[in-house]
Amino acid sequence: MIPLSVPNLNGNEWRYIKECLDTNWVSSAGAFVDRFEREFAAYVGAPYAVSTSNGTAALHIALLLAGVAHKNLVIVPNITFAASLNSIAYTGAEPLLIDVDAGTWQMDTPLLEEFLLQHAEMRGNTCHLRATGQVIKAIMPVHVLGNMVNMSHLMQLAQQYRITVVEDSTEALGSYYNNKHAGTFGQTGCFSFNGNKIMTTGGGGMIVTADATLAKHAKHLTTQAKTDPVEYIHDEVGYNYRLVNLLAAMGVAQLEQIPAFLTRKHQIAQRYNRAFAHLPFVQPQVTTTGTQPNHWLYTVQVPDRRSLLAFFKGHGIETRPLWTPMNQLPMFANCRYITQNNVSGYLFERCLSLPCSTGLTTEEQDTVINLLTDFYGN
Repeated sequence: MIPLSVPNLNGNEWRYIKECLDTNWVSSAGAFVDRFEREFAAYVGAPYAVSTSNGTAALHIALLLAGVAHKNLVIVPNITFAASLNSIAYTGAEPLLIDVDAGTWQMDTPLLEEFLLQHAEMRGNTCHLRATGQVIKAIMPVHVLGNMVNMSHLMQLAQQYRITVVEDSTEALGSYYNNKHAGTFGQTGCFSFNGNKIMTTGGGGMIVTADATLAKHAKHLTTQAKTDPVEYIHDEVGYNYRLVNLLAAMGVAQLEQIPAFLTRKHQIAQRYNRAFAHLPFVQPQVTTTGTQPNHWLYTVQVPDRRSLLAFFKGHGIETRPLWTPMNQLPMFANCRYITQNNVSGYLFERCLSLPCSTGLTTEEQDTVINLLTDFYGN
């Protein structure tokens, strides 16, 4: 079996986790939690970082920090993992779905601009959907597959319409747009350390921000909003969203290896690109202008990804389709979907992610390349 994307645990993971066990600091307090937050913030270039139990929890808290509330609208792309929209649903707000660009597969910002121009209006300093009067409270750009949204255009629209930006950068650790790290454009940025991400803590997530008050509030909300170190006094509804010291220790070890992980991901992507350059039926994702992507998942557009997926499975190779478009999921089917040509639906039927673990060997990649080439050669 050649897996799609699995962890690479060849650093100091054993040593740091053993230190937690030896010292009995295994839960939500401990030196590694503070260290992970400090070193992560430094890596992405954000003043503050607050760790969470997972990326979805990070998104949920970030939306609460943005003041997102019941019946508000949050702009989000139609192609993303369900966690993006689940976090919006947790607040009682409603997703407003925007189709994606056909080449980059990121939120279509010209389409968003056209929609806002025709259907939004400012009432004081608040943006409203003209038809319903609902407040358009936040916009959640999702940097799909480690590529990045056109953040220059998106931030210009957000500022023009006074809409708070909560970046879903869960797939984009190590990605840059105009030399600025993903997650550092908006009010907050959120990351995931799930097992298949470019670095992992098994689970876990992170919120980054430049606002000290927001960072303090994020830490407060993720620790059950407890106000007294001894007495059980809480001043608002809080959440048990803390990252434990054991996983933070793993995060510190993984973060040390990020430069090597990024180099290997780039090598794998470039080798696939060269191998498939002569195959007109195989089209890789187009990198957004100004972006240095982390190449988290190497994904191609093909005529019929279902046949290719079954073919690879028969040869012991794990591949994955793009996420089901959010408007096709039953819980989000009634959300407003802004589109012209339903690019999301088109890509869903044609996109497939290929094995790209940082531990992928040259021989394994050759196997994938040769099988795909044979499939379309025949």
